[in-house]
Amino acid sequence: MTLRDRAGAFVDRPLVRNFILGVILFNAAVLGLETSQTAMRAAGPLILTLDKICLAIFVIEIGLKLFARGTGFFRNGWNIFDFTIVGISLIPAAQGLSVLRALRILRLLRVLSVTPSLRRVVEGLMSALPGMGSVFLLMGIIFYIGSVMATKLFGVAFPEWFGTLGRSAYSLFQIMTLESWSMGIVRPVMETYPQAWAFFVPFILVTTFAVVNLVVGLIVNSMQDAHHAEDAERTDTYRDDVLARLDRIEAMLQERSGKPD
Repeated sequence: MTLRDRAGAFVDRPLVRNFILGVILFNAAVLGLETSQTAMRAAGPLILTLDKICLAIFVIEIGLKLFARGTGFFRNGWNIFDFTIVGISLIPAAQGLSVLRALRILRLLRVLSVTPSLRRVVEGLMSALPGMGSVFLLMGIIFYIGSVMATKLFGVAFPEWFGTLGRSAYSLFQIMTLESWSMGIVRPVMETYPQAWAFFVPFILVTTFAVVNLVVGLIVNSMQDAHHAEDAERTDTYRDDVLARLDRIEAMLQERSGKPD
């Protein structure tokens, strides 16, 4: 076995994966402590040192994977994801780059790449994106039509909500989420335009109760597909294990009986 093979086998061990998962969770707690002024006053240098140790472990892990897999490392989307997350953490906190340093908490997202069950959920969600794209396109068309109508109908009397196309779109988004839509926007509008309900009620029915539920349905279906795939993989693994054991038992029996294969 070459040195590359040994490095690859080492990083793929379940014990190493579990260790990296533990470091990710521990690092998330450390980054949370950095936001506490009390904790930083009490143990600031220790917290920063622990953060650097966690980052060093991540860099070593990525380095071993790069060494073991070479250019094949970048053929896996999850490897690119890990490489990007760790790379952001290495950016120095200086000038305008301090905002990127705040993105160090994104290291917690590495839990997705080291946990197979979470990976399948994300992959299932990604597989639903084409269908979701069609729904979002439909939503965009509905919002554009509604924004144009609202601007023309209510823009003169309520310029702060419907004075421009952008303001109308934002107000309609608030109405779609049902956040203060009645007392905050619709009822004040109805005091000036009593028939305004004929615009807002159908808009809510179409967007909130129809289109948004389509998105939820697509996500639920993708999650179910991901769980079914996970169950099928477990079944296949169990079957292969049972067949392998049966083959070993059969070989042992043949060896004891002295019969040829």
